[in-house]
Amino acid sequence: MRRRLTTVAAVLLLVAALAIVCLLFMNLRDESPRSTTPAPLPDAEQVSRGAYLALAGNCMGCHTAPGGAPYAGGRGVPTPFGTVMAPNLTPDEKTGIGAWSADDFWRALHNGRSRNGRLLYPAFPYPNYTRITRADADALHAWLRLVPAVEQANPPHALKFPFNQQAALAVWRALYFRPGQHRPDPQRPPEVDRGAYLVEGLGHCNACHSSRNALGATTGPLDLAGGLIPVQNWYAPSLTAANEASMAAWEMQDVVDLLKTGVSARGSVAGPMGEVVRGSTQHLSEPDLRAMAMYLKALPQSAPVVAGEVAPYAATGPGAKPMMSSSKMYVCRRCQANFKTGDGKPDPRLPGLGKCNKCLATAIAA
Repeated sequence: MRRRLTTVAAVLLLVAALAIVCLLFMNLRDESPRSTTPAPLPDAEQVSRGAYLALAGNCMGCHTAPGGAPYAGGRGVPTPFGTVMAPNLTPDEKTGIGAWSADDFWRALHNGRSRNGRLLYPAFPYPNYTRITRADADALHAWLRLVPAVEQANPPHALKFPFNQQAALAVWRALYFRPGQHRPDPQRPPEVDRGAYLVEGLGHCNACHSSRNALGATTGPLDLAGGLIPVQNWYAPSLTAANEASMAAWEMQDVVDLLKTGVSARGSVAGPMGEVVRGSTQHLSEPDLRAMAMYLKALPQSAPVVAGEVAPYAATGPGAKPMMSSSKMYVCRRCQANFKTGDGKPDPRLPGLGKCNKCLATAIAA
């Protein structure tokens, strides 16, 4: 009996050791050696490029507290697991990234790992930023080195257990994060490819326009099928469904106008998207806006809903009223299955929409 227990313990230890090795491997993939040599002084063209890219990524939106100094951090990003505090990105050497090399900055964007080796929380959207090219990462770093330095310590995150543990984050990354870069697709026009780079990477559009599972992961940067923004209780509509916010049938200029001004002949933005227009897309060049528009118009469209007339999307909020009666059927956006919710009511998170219990995806009411 004792020998059997010893054997079982040895097997369990071996399995645990293998699991740890696997986690380490999954969290160290595609990491490049880091140089300790200080980066050369950037030239004016690289700095200008970095300033433009910071606008494309709306970096200041998260890394600036209300009323605070630009890029000095201190703004809380609410999540279902607690609040993640955006860090100081100014070149202060004590509290900012003044001591970071270009390799350190690249590792944060590409691998989601800080200069000191700690894993970063995906509230910083490195699952999208991993697609940024090294040249663009270096330009961003060059720009941030020249913004006014602010000595402001980073407040600690306020996350619930076990989500505040690096081990739990390592498991999440092993399951859901894959480092990679944008690769030009020779099968599509260069303008569409440029739009894909902006939408999937710097623009991190799927951070809002995608559903998330119970652990807060999306299905990837190509998923733009709509989803409820965590904590904000705001539905970011599908960009691949004609009954929501697909732009496939829009005139090109209408898409450009919407991104540039927030208003077009076909519609207007509201809620969090208004912040995106104000802090990011209104500053983009006409060629980049057209590239994004071409990409959005070329997105594969989801299968049409066949269970009757579909109601438009709506956000939840105090006083919101259901858009459909509880006896209606629902069509799951992900698996396209017709179903009724268990209690005959719409998804309480979003009046007029339901949830498929099979794949836990927000669904379209029909």
